[in-house]
Amino acid sequence: MPQCTWPGTSEMMQVYHDEEWGKVSKGDDRYLFEMLSLEGAQAGLSWHTILSKRAAYKEAFRDFDISTCARLTDEELEAIRTDYAIVRNKAKIKSVRTNAQAVEKIQEEFGSFSAFIWSYVDDTPIVHMPEQNSDIPTENDLSRQMSKDLKKRGFTFVGPVILYTYMQAIGMVDDHLVGCKAKTNG
Repeated sequence: MPQCTWPGTSEMMQVYHDEEWGKVSKGDDRYLFEMLSLEGAQAGLSWHTILSKRAAYKEAFRDFDISTCARLTDEELEAIRTDYAIVRNKAKIKSVRTNAQAVEKIQEEFGSFSAFIWSYVDDTPIVHMPEQNSDIPTENDLSRQMSKDLKKRGFTFVGPVILYTYMQAIGMVDDHLVGCKAKTNG
């Protein structure tokens, strides 16, 4: 049976692929914010690197509690940078606070971050039927539009490639290969 090959032989990556990647995630703003933050941290790095540091990220950013992250001080952000086993890029760390503040504004306007983000696909996942990895894009018109919109709302580290992988992670886009045992949609 065909399988997605990107997890490689890493057990951690295989578990993430089988149990989380591409699963529809709605209604949990904290989780959606966590994944957006982790995808932003991944820019220029491998997903394996970020996934291996996920527990440290969750501890550093108080399980990605949006309100708490929105109110982190510069001193707290610096302590996170130096005291936790995360990617130590200052701009990426600061983006967690910046994006949490932007999420709070969206929650006020739309009721939830989930309602806002899922409105891009009318609450219905986009199911692709790729037969091989080369059939999967790294970005598309939707991720470009979402990137443009989020940047206007003050988000950082939300380029179109980051947002495409984010859409895959939260199940807005199902890019599991045809026949993959983890394919949940379509």
